[in-house]
Amino acid sequence: MPPKPLEPLARKLMKGVMVVEVLGVLGAYVLFHRMNNSPEFRNTMSNKFPSVLEASVLLSSVYYRSNEWAGVYGIRERDQEAWSAKRD
Repeated sequence: MPPKPLEPLARKLMKGVMVVEVLGVLGAYVLFHRMNNSPEFRNTMSNKFPSVLEASVLLSSVYYRSNEWAGVYGIRERDQEAWSAKRD
């Protein structure tokens, strides 16, 4: 009996990789959309995962920096003012 070709396995692996990539992109979009529309969610993210909002070696201030690159300024300052007002 001759060995089976690897082509079907390669196709399955490639489909799996593509599905994982699409899910990752959709997850990133949903996360950004929620962060973009909800200061409360940004506060939660800031408390649980500060590197997502603030500077870190790998992420480099992902949310705030990406908005600043897009020309949207002042979100970080408004968030900090709102969060400090809640603490008082």
